[in-house]
Amino acid sequence: MSLLNHSIKELEEKLHNKEITAEDLVDASINRIKEVDDEIGAFLTLDEEKAKEQAKQVDTGENEAKLFGLPVGIKDNIVTKNLRTTAASQILKNFDEPLYDATVMEKLNEEKAITIGKLNMDEFAMGSSTENSSYTKTRNPWNTDYVPGGSSGGAAAAVAAGEVLFSLGSDTGGSIRQPAAYCGVVGMKPTYGRVSRFGLIALASSLDHIGPITRTVEDNARVLEVIAGRDLRDATSATLDVPEYTKALTGDVKGLKIGVPKEYLGDNVHSDVKEAVQDALKELEKLGATWEEVSLPHSNYAEAAYYLISSSEASASLARYDGVRYGVRSENAKDMIDMYKLSRSEGFGEEVKRRILLGTFALNAGNYDDYFEQAQKVRTLIKQDFEKVFEEYDVIIGPTTPTTAFKFDDKADDPFAMYANDILTIPANLAGVPAISIPCGFSKDGLPFGMQIIGKHFDEETIYRVAHAYEQATDHHTKRPQLGGAE
Repeated sequence: MSLLNHSIKELEEKLHNKEITAEDLVDASINRIKEVDDEIGAFLTLDEEKAKEQAKQVDTGENEAKLFGLPVGIKDNIVTKNLRTTAASQILKNFDEPLYDATVMEKLNEEKAITIGKLNMDEFAMGSSTENSSYTKTRNPWNTDYVPGGSSGGAAAAVAAGEVLFSLGSDTGGSIRQPAAYCGVVGMKPTYGRVSRFGLIALASSLDHIGPITRTVEDNARVLEVIAGRDLRDATSATLDVPEYTKALTGDVKGLKIGVPKEYLGDNVHSDVKEAVQDALKELEKLGATWEEVSLPHSNYAEAAYYLISSSEASASLARYDGVRYGVRSENAKDMIDMYKLSRSEGFGEEVKRRILLGTFALNAGNYDDYFEQAQKVRTLIKQDFEKVFEEYDVIIGPTTPTTAFKFDDKADDPFAMYANDILTIPANLAGVPAISIPCGFSKDGLPFGMQIIGKHFDEETIYRVAHAYEQATDHHTKRPQLGGAE
């Protein structure tokens, strides 16, 4: 059976009716990985033996759990008990048996999802193409000459290629939504605090989010229902009840007001991307929604503010990786100072070092007021921009990325060009508001376009309602990349 041809809901029904078993699903997932992953490179660690054992155990019990028997892939910066977790970095290459699960893993396990393995990413989630992984490159299932996006490139590619039904990624500046757009799948960054970050290897703790990547909006809503919620181990997690997001998928958007930021359709956005989003807005108009141009005037400063804040926080959080407390210790060191230097210089890749240097510079006592503090003030202005628009509008819509996926090495030597890929996704992280990327068409080269829907704090329900209504009115989500023997 091909996982590509079924939604979570459909497979749940088949499992409930005893038409298939969890073992069947795990076998299908592993067989698909063996068929296509040499070409895609989504997985860093495959947990085949344990997944099959877990499937057998699941099949002997009641199948009432929300994600019963469903194969899932996990981004490799989410800690998994007794399963290697590297954050795609050489400095964690020996982190083979973590002693605990991240909270999101506990929640998946409670609902009987089956972890197939760990997925490739940009090292410590620093990147937009998965070219910064220290282990392998992940390739875009729609065209393997192109990047899948990043940093959750493996998570998006695995879902698009039909290797797993869904995956969990992390999003600090667009790292769920951008690869979801490039790979033609659905990626949700929830409100900051909606999902616990306990067990997520931090890039920037005030910006990091964990969220689901799926093929359909309904699947996405089902997964978020499971992983969201208060966690006493994460002081930033919200003390709010988690809605049944699937109940919001009514298809009704009549009277809904959409704001379209003029800054999100500027000269830096390719004309084909603009056209795809404008066509999507016309479709939503047919369904009864209205839209108007709005302004998020401080968005132009978001990229600079983001890289100062995120790099500063990364500089602080990665200081512990010294070869003593955390990380691989260099075998070439002659004394203690040498050990610190060599462990970090050998263990971290170029992009990680670049951001540590930037962050350390910004946090320097002589620079703090001029850089880090100013960036935080800009962050507040960006948050206020969203609040003002949301006084009149229900959601904000624009492109997820300025272009479709780009070819390998096209931007690898130009960090600023690479950073510009996140220019449309970064503002939502700075403001902490929820945002989703859904497919909204394909280029003449067959590469997916992504549309971003941004909502008010803790209003994922409205985002899902709009996304689902659009999805059901179009057929973009039904298309599949041509890989292996399955269509």
